[in-house]
Amino acid sequence: MREERLLRLNRFLAEAGLGARRKVERLIEEGRVAVNGMVVKEYGYRVNPKEDIVTVDGKVVEIQPKIYLLFNKPKNILTTMKDERGRLTVYDVLPIKDIRVYPVGRLDRASRGLLLLTNDGELAYRLLHPKYHVEKRYIVLVEGSPSEEKLNKLRRGIYLYPEGKTLPCKIRVIERTKWHTKLEVILREGRKRQIRRMFKKIGHPVKDLVRVAMGPLTLKGLPEGHFRYLTEEEVAQLKKLVGLERERK
Repeated sequence: MREERLLRLNRFLAEAGLGARRKVERLIEEGRVAVNGMVVKEYGYRVNPKEDIVTVDGKVVEIQPKIYLLFNKPKNILTTMKDERGRLTVYDVLPIKDIRVYPVGRLDRASRGLLLLTNDGELAYRLLHPKYHVEKRYIVLVEGSPSEEKLNKLRRGIYLYPEGKTLPCKIRVIERTKWHTKLEVILREGRKRQIRRMFKKIGHPVKDLVRVAMGPLTLKGLPEGHFRYLTEEEVAQLKKLVGLERERK
């Protein structure tokens, strides 16, 4: 058996579409993963995708063909698998049903814009990790006219409970009026409802929020409410951005 045919167990599960690295590592820690009938709790346990049988909760999992979808999310669609209250989710409108994909970062129900979905767990993990400095660009409309002093606080980083201080970010004023201000905000992290929480803390609640770019991906040519598959070139650009191209050569 050649070493290059083996994958770490956490990498195998991520590539099988079970989620990003943190999620699959929890499955391993909880003793829900077995290889050839034996429970394995080591992330780095090596498996041969062509010969070993890997199960999660007793069900066989296999590496799936990689899917990369770009969705221009409208308001009032949830970025969750299902909703107990019966509200519309992104999975209700997906163009594929037989392969499960996961969102790379979430947009809350009231937010709009670029949402990447994939079953490539390792790529998803790296795109979201601050270590790889992948920028996410937003157009944000806030109430009132925040002063430069307040915006500078956000630019330097502001404390959000309970996670702590945010990373430095870029903020550019696009338009000011007496009633609202339109801004471009660029983040390198993605905490839950981060932008809304940041601006609420300085006294200027968000009225509208649109994610318009993630790394090299933009919404150009994609109407609101529509999906498209990424091109091979776009996938290659994303992998290069987070160092996966070098690792897989």
